Amino acid sequence: MSDFKYKRVLLKLSGEALMGSQSFGIDPAVPLRLAEEIRPVYEAGVEVAVVVGGGNIYRGVQGAANGMDRAQGDNMGMLATVINALALQDTFEKAGMDCRVMSAIEMRQIAEPYIRRRAIRHLEKGRITIFAAGTGNPYFTTDTGAALRACEINAEILMKATNVDGVYDSDPRKNPDAKKFDTITYSDVLNRDLKVMDATATALCRDNKMPIMVFDINEPGCFERAVSGQNVGTTVFEEEN
Repeated sequence: MSDFKYKRVLLKLSGEALMGSQSFGIDPAVPLRLAEEIRPVYEAGVEVAVVVGGGNIYRGVQGAANGMDRAQGDNMGMLATVINALALQDTFEKAGMDCRVMSAIEMRQIAEPYIRRRAIRHLEKGRITIFAAGTGNPYFTTDTGAALRACEINAEILMKATNVDGVYDSDPRKNPDAKKFDTITYSDVLNRDLKVMDATATALCRDNKMPIMVFDINEPGCFERAVSGQNVGTTVFEEEN
């Protein structure tokens, strides 16, 4: 594991990423590709935790916009993340990687309840540990769930996998002159409203000095290079006094 800078990481995946070329649900090719991205890191002994969103199945915010009670919509969204977590677990295990799913909402027949010490033990034993159901509470995003779990398990970095290769001062898909940041502080992210993660998640990482790396999960080998410490995207860090 000497080639890797980080020994314990938390990887945040969006639910939308699992759609692939589809407009809804899970494209089976995507979990397979993710497994191949994670495998070399896993086999090297790096401890990998995963948080996955549920936007490919249901988004509570959209439900609220259509008149549904926000808390009820968020509960549905958290259940969607469990479906995604189980799909990833199945794929990872078929790829030969030991994996556990822990849910913030108890459903013992299909997932372990989230217990911090047990989660850390799974990681120490070399099991990929997928945290499902966000924080278990409405009004919090899976970004915030990822920030919370990263802090709880003492991860060295939170790695957010996106469809762009880092953080820009504007949307690079709309503005060809958008400037990419190699590094940026939490305060700049919040003050500029750059949407790296939601403000609650960013503030939680700032308060607990949890660095965030934003990188493009669609680039082959990018996760391995990121865990190696290469500058593959944008790192959000604590500004030194």
